Amino acid sequence: MALGVGADFDEPDLIARSRQGELAAFNVLVERYQRPLYNLCLRMLVSSEAAEDATQEAFIAAYRAIDRFRGGAAAPGRPAGFRAWLFRIGVNACYDELRRRRARPAASLDQPRGESGRAWDIENPGPALEEIAETAELGRAIQEALRVLPTDQRLAIVLCDVQGLDYAEIAQVMGVSLGTVKSRINRARSRLRALLLSRGELLPSRFRQTSEDR
Repeated sequence: MALGVGADFDEPDLIARSRQGELAAFNVLVERYQRPLYNLCLRMLVSSEAAEDATQEAFIAAYRAIDRFRGGAAAPGRPAGFRAWLFRIGVNACYDELRRRRARPAASLDQPRGESGRAWDIENPGPALEEIAETAELGRAIQEALRVLPTDQRLAIVLCDVQGLDYAEIAQVMGVSLGTVKSRINRARSRLRALLLSRGELLPSRFRQTSEDR
């Protein structure tokens, strides 16, 4: 049977077959989750090279531990907790890397890029150059703001606002209570908002108040 990540993607079956040692089945899971897992690692490690290494380590560890996956809180369209389980392995890989390099300066947080060198998320050159420039500057401001957040707050807000996990999944990834998840997200959003407002010149012009508007 052909494997792929299309409409017929059957994650419970792929997990079952992975447990039987079928590498091709696990590779389909890798295709489904490699980009979100890489993006999570990128925002945690602030280095594309380190994120690639952590992502690879996480998938290797997940394959070796797939027999121990027992699920968790159910989510629509997925077996119980698999995404959160995988992300937790990725987060642990990130924490290992952060411990190894805590004395080293952080690299810049670049957008993941393909072979062409263009950002994956910029595919349509339609918007005006000014709008693209504003968006890029705002993106860099957000990335810089994320960098200064405490690690636990950064992880919580990335899982919620970037990866789209619900609070139960985030609690599973982080190994904390729902109340702690909500508190960390609220604190992270408040601090990000303050940091961005302090750099208002980087906000797109349509969000800035001009002297004529006052």
